Amino acid sequence: MTPLHPDRAAAPGLPPGLHPAAMAGALPQERQARIAARRAFVEMKQAYMEAASDIVGATAAVLQQKVRRASEPWELWSLRAVLLASLPAEHERTLGHKQKLGREFDSIFSRSSGL
Repeated sequence: MTPLHPDRAAAPGLPPGLHPAAMAGALPQERQARIAARRAFVEMKQAYMEAASDIVGATAAVLQQKVRRASEPWELWSLRAVLLASLPAEHERTLGHKQKLGREFDSIFSRSSGL
């Protein structure tokens, strides 16, 4: 019996001859949903970084580092109150930052709930 070509070798749990890469496109809606969720998270993280860049002092450095390290929406959510409270009231972009951060979270949560 001739061995299967390495590119066509059976993967555990898959029928013989079916390559795992063939399964990658099996559920395009799920893949598109993951891509959309990741894109929304990146946009939200960029909004946080932009807002954090307008904060001055020791709090600014800590917040910027925490925002950079965030890898999940809940991590950004946990920083929201401190970030909003730390924005200088007299800064011309503060109101815009607050509105944008609110829209980003509304967008994330409306997508996840299917609204």
